[in-house]
Amino acid sequence: MYRPLKSIPMYVGILLLILSPVLISGTSKPTIIVEPALTITSPEVSSAPIALPASGAPISNSNKLVAEAHALYDSMKLRRVGLSKKAFELAWKGYQYMLNKHMLRNTDVLSICDFSQSSRRKRLYIIDLESMKLLVNTHVAHGRNSGREYAKSFSNSMESHKSSLGFYITKQPYWGGHGLALEIDGLERGINDMANERKIVVHGSDYIGEKFLCGNPFNGRSFGCPAVPSKVNAKVINTIKNGSCFFIYHPTKNYISKSKILNG
Repeated sequence: MYRPLKSIPMYVGILLLILSPVLISGTSKPTIIVEPALTITSPEVSSAPIALPASGAPISNSNKLVAEAHALYDSMKLRRVGLSKKAFELAWKGYQYMLNKHMLRNTDVLSICDFSQSSRRKRLYIIDLESMKLLVNTHVAHGRNSGREYAKSFSNSMESHKSSLGFYITKQPYWGGHGLALEIDGLERGINDMANERKIVVHGSDYIGEKFLCGNPFNGRSFGCPAVPSKVNAKVINTIKNGSCFFIYHPTKNYISKSKILNG
């Protein structure tokens, strides 16, 4: 199973006509929720150029996915909103893997937490895959023991109070101690598969967001949950619930080399 791409510009289409199936025009125009931007300096995570095979040589599926991801990244102008190109490339690759394995019930959205960025940045991106548009761009917390302003350390262990990298599938919303929340199942053994036991969920909080940043040098941190601002919590959860792909990214070589989803 392979998801065809929709609603992309002509210059992107020329590339993808060579590398991927025929494109289908999209029609939906979702509402974009974007919080006011902060002007800060953060380290950039560089990504290697696409390595295309010599003329006449067969194009591998991996190279095809990389080319598609880079073309879509440019088409959606995701650099402007701060998303790392490498984060989107890996998220797209993992999403296609999960799609082909029939692991997703909600195939319409792709969520990316880009933990290469400062917690002051709006580093959660929810993308509508029907129209290839950014639906939501907001803040998201990392675990308190993962780092201060920047997340640097990750764990799958109980009581670590760290974030866990990798791919998750969203579940049904529920009402708990944090109000409306959403469980996420970690799919990667030894990397994030203890998420349920650790009570790692998407939930709203007042320790993250523009208001909190007015009096603090960086956003608050969680016990490992990807917490979002309270004012957008319901929108985030209702958009990504019921079996969609949720990816937490950091340019940690140990994770990228060991992930069976990325290297499957």
